Amino acid sequence: MGKVILVTGGSRSGKSTFAEQILEGKDNVLYIATAKATDEEMKKRIEIHRKNRNQKWSTYEGFKGLDKVLKKDTNKYVMLECIGTMITNLIFEKYHDFDNISMEEIAELEKEVKEEVAKVIFAARENDKEMIVVTNEVGCTLVPEYKLGRIFSDIVGHINQFIGSLSDEAYMITCGFSIKLK
Repeated sequence: MGKVILVTGGSRSGKSTFAEQILEGKDNVLYIATAKATDEEMKKRIEIHRKNRNQKWSTYEGFKGLDKVLKKDTNKYVMLECIGTMITNLIFEKYHDFDNISMEEIAELEKEVKEEVAKVIFAARENDKEMIVVTNEVGCTLVPEYKLGRIFSDIVGHINQFIGSLSDEAYMITCGFSIKLK
């Protein structure tokens, strides 16, 4: 049975570096990059990540159907970077007018995101992989003043709790330091 490790923290907290350190010395790693190049800045960020990543690791770039990717992949270790970006892409794939989205539509959207995340977690376990899941901590900040920000924060917060409940270990990263939560 596989293992799931959750790594969370705020922006620039060191969570990705910490997650990569867990995999230090391991070459049989699948790195799942969930970012999409939506503008020039994001293209540059993705390029920097590609250059800095361990070149011995396999990479899959995508945010949907990751359970199928894990079932086919032969690597023992997986780093999923990151849940917040994955959720952003799933949200924008379905909706664009967030000012007029209903509470029922938000609930259905969150349910669909949770199902997608659950499939990935269970695929890692069923295929005996050790998966490190990196996510943004959204609970240590102000509630966003605009609706899309609140929708995102609520969904990410609930999904983080869900992943945490399924994880074998969980770490909070702040200022480059880790705190073991579980």
